[in-house]
Amino acid sequence: MITLIKDAAVVLPDGKTQENDIVINGNKIASIGKASAELKADKVINAKGKLAVPGFVNAHTHASMTLLRSYADDMNLMDWLNNMIWPIEAKMRKKDIYAGAMLAAVEMIKTGTTTFADMYGDMEQVAQMTIESGLRGVLTRGIIGVAPNGEQAFRENKELFDNYNGAADGRITVMFGPHAPYTCPPDFLRRVAEAAKERKAEVHIHLAETKGEVDDCLKNYGKTPMEIMEDTGIFDCGTLGAHCVWLSDKDIDIMAKYKVRVAHNPGSNMKLASGIAPVPKLLKAGVCVGLGTDGASSNNNLDMLEEIRLAALLHKVNTLDPLAVPAFEALKMGTEYGAKTVGLNNLGRLEEGALADITLFDMSSYAWQPKFDLVSLLVYSAPANSADTVIVDGRILMENGELKTLDEEKIIYEAAQSVERITA
Repeated sequence: MITLIKDAAVVLPDGKTQENDIVINGNKIASIGKASAELKADKVINAKGKLAVPGFVNAHTHASMTLLRSYADDMNLMDWLNNMIWPIEAKMRKKDIYAGAMLAAVEMIKTGTTTFADMYGDMEQVAQMTIESGLRGVLTRGIIGVAPNGEQAFRENKELFDNYNGAADGRITVMFGPHAPYTCPPDFLRRVAEAAKERKAEVHIHLAETKGEVDDCLKNYGKTPMEIMEDTGIFDCGTLGAHCVWLSDKDIDIMAKYKVRVAHNPGSNMKLASGIAPVPKLLKAGVCVGLGTDGASSNNNLDMLEEIRLAALLHKVNTLDPLAVPAFEALKMGTEYGAKTVGLNNLGRLEEGALADITLFDMSSYAWQPKFDLVSLLVYSAPANSADTVIVDGRILMENGELKTLDEEKIIYEAAQSVERITA
């Protein structure tokens, strides 16, 4: 199938914008430039007045936690996890995981996200959401090694890889998901690393999220989380590290050595008062940094445009440097760098041969006026509901604000039913 996106303002890989046509052949971008008048497209999208950007990549989230949005707020991380989140998650069943994941899919598509990296339990339900919604998913079964079901979760992650890696025409990738150093002891992490290496799989893990986590690692093992990961072989697999807030210079050197990629979660880290990740130092050291929302219970949304904006602003004020993370760099963290962070190639750039994951933003509202710099407007001004059309793998998931693969009303109803059951 050939799709023609006509007369869009296209954000090119160098950050410049140019009015152009985008031709999609199958699941890839065939060309960017004025299309031939002889082209016979199966579908034509009039994109005049719209900005075309690579689809956003949410490099770290817990999709089904949409069911817990506003359930427990204004708490520190460990109090929030131990006393509120983990107890209610224990009541969630497969149908609840599915309902929460579907609600997340609605939110992600309607705010311009095309790829998400997810860690949770009962991930077959999230895989089903990925298949039905048309999104691109990098999925991990969260494993808490010290929990009674730690071994079962480990087995389920292996089964998830065996059953779903490469599924949905390649839209699903499966990683291994040991939760964190404070829930997975070093010997357990070594076993996870071995299983991942056997399958040539990568690892998605929370790392150095809070000062308390780092202090406990130093107290218990005499090493930082990064040093523990190096010892266990986790970093030999290819690693997506979520958060990475409390880092020493030695930690950053280790991360650069092993090409560890970081999912920076500014909104969640700010709300939980976890700290500010040293993103400018990481970027300067050559560490790839993408962006994630974390779960909707600690953010409290899955709005990647908000994360892009926060990344651009937070590091300016933290370093007292207005050039710390410029607008286009922040946008790349949510697109091109995000794709690399979750281990996907040929994604996150609008160029010939790239996978056709594209979001069109409607620039007609007051927030887009006047149009001095379109990238700046997107990053600093535009609301997420400017997302007009979303395409993943060449397939239209939303057009003119209308979802094409999901029934929003039904999904909201079923999510409400699940919430009523688990909180009864």
